[in-house]
Amino acid sequence: MDKIRIALAQINTTVGDLDNNTSKIINYVNLARSSGADLIAFPELTITGYPPEDLLFKNQFIEDNIACMNEVVQESKDITVVVGFVDSSPHLYNSAAVAHNGKLIDIYHKQLLPNYGVFDEKRYFSPGNTCPIYVIEGIDLGVNICEDIWHPDGPTCSLQSSGARVIVNISSSPYYAGRLTEREKMLTNRAKENDVFIAYVNLVGGQDELVFDGASMLVDPEGQIIQQGYQFKEDLVISDLEINTSDDRTEKSKNRQSNNVKRFLITEKTNDTKYNLSDQHRSPLDELSEVYSALVTGTRDYVYKTGFDKVLIALSGGIDSSLVTTIATDALGPDNVVVVAMPSRYSSDGSLNDSKELADNLGVEFQVIPIEPPFISSLDVLKPHFKGHKPGLAEENLQSRIRGLLIMALSNKKGWLVLTTGNKSEMAVGYATIYGDMAGGYAVIKDVPKTLVYKLAIHRNTYSNKPTIPLNIIEKPPSAELRPDQKDEDSLPPYEILDPILKSYVEDDRTFAEIVSMGYDQTMVKDIIKLVDRSEYKRRQAPPGIKITPRNFGRDRRMPVANLYKPF
Repeated sequence: MDKIRIALAQINTTVGDLDNNTSKIINYVNLARSSGADLIAFPELTITGYPPEDLLFKNQFIEDNIACMNEVVQESKDITVVVGFVDSSPHLYNSAAVAHNGKLIDIYHKQLLPNYGVFDEKRYFSPGNTCPIYVIEGIDLGVNICEDIWHPDGPTCSLQSSGARVIVNISSSPYYAGRLTEREKMLTNRAKENDVFIAYVNLVGGQDELVFDGASMLVDPEGQIIQQGYQFKEDLVISDLEINTSDDRTEKSKNRQSNNVKRFLITEKTNDTKYNLSDQHRSPLDELSEVYSALVTGTRDYVYKTGFDKVLIALSGGIDSSLVTTIATDALGPDNVVVVAMPSRYSSDGSLNDSKELADNLGVEFQVIPIEPPFISSLDVLKPHFKGHKPGLAEENLQSRIRGLLIMALSNKKGWLVLTTGNKSEMAVGYATIYGDMAGGYAVIKDVPKTLVYKLAIHRNTYSNKPTIPLNIIEKPPSAELRPDQKDEDSLPPYEILDPILKSYVEDDRTFAEIVSMGYDQTMVKDIIKLVDRSEYKRRQAPPGIKITPRNFGRDRRMPVANLYKPF
């Protein structure tokens, strides 16, 4: 039995920060070397950060990323390093450099380029077409990249047929609820199908709307997960693998040179005794903890990676702004969160008191700026222009836009990032005021349906003995408080009904007839679909927000604004 020690470095990189990404890579190489690892693997496009998008059209960016890759190669003394970068010979390739003892041994080019959902790789990259074998510690090993391993007939199968005993897959697989379960199932199937160990390393951290959850893992040929990394935090997962290399399969592999399979002998088998490792298997988070952690991670990384250190939130005393404030505080700390209550003539005393209680519970700075004076002034200015029209939606939205004006003025003066508080249900049907409560820099719960907002608030309250989010905020009927006795259900169906219809139409692409057949009222479904389609222009002008569902507004769902198609 031959042994190999593999280290999986799930690190948090920043797109375009080549120097700091490279420095972090080298630090982890040194850590893995000191831990006796024979090989260390890093996520997909580690050096550039993922996804680099149209930075890939800049020649200087490509050249600088290659220079950084060469820096990493120079640090590969006594260890094999597999690191993601962009190769440009002769086209652009999503690539993995394989280095050892200061030399670049080979470059693997990703073969299967995803071009769906949030992925746009055919816009930038050409596909590779070779599956080399690397011999490390006498063990045949293959390398591939992310999408390559998702397909049963992809490069993993080619590597297996060439005799590889271990497949190293470097990945940047974005998170959404349930994605880890899908990943685990796919990897265990692929390991069993091909009778190989799979060492899967995944990116961790937030990048714009995407969050990467890590959870790197080692899977054995029986499909058992033998090691797993943390979710939503950096980790170095180290595993010792014992492999029988004296069987027919290995001998066949050695004779594959004539079949155009390249074999790179990196290190011969050694007799070094490896010390035993302690158990590194991390238990996956439950569903609500996972989603909440994704929101915290996405908020923290967006704020810091865009150069801000403090955020500002309009706190209404409602469930949405309360959850956003709590997430921001968990992400950034109470000293970096400021909340502003902006009551109007329609705001209840309870909402203001609830807002103050939440701020006190979290320890964040609480400010009050009444909007009644600018509201009165605005109505006076508009009075001759509104003559002959009954008071209605324009006056309601005016209050929201005054709040947007004030919160953005504070942002401009203080240099703080405004976090908006609208949820996915509201964004879907346009129950939000453009240039009002939609004004801001980052939309934390933009992809969180209203029913899930409540579940997350209740879940967050389990973190301590005393509820952080006051129970009155969770229990009272949701209201925009823009007119007397207003309730959300005056304009919308109950969220318990609305959210499943929205999921069916927006995420699952079900037809009008299919949704009605699920037992929903035909007129109601038709009205909801009209609201969704009409509100595309608003969503186009909304700030980016964290993706936590399989299909979010923005990167996933791209609908035309001028659209006269009627699905009923």
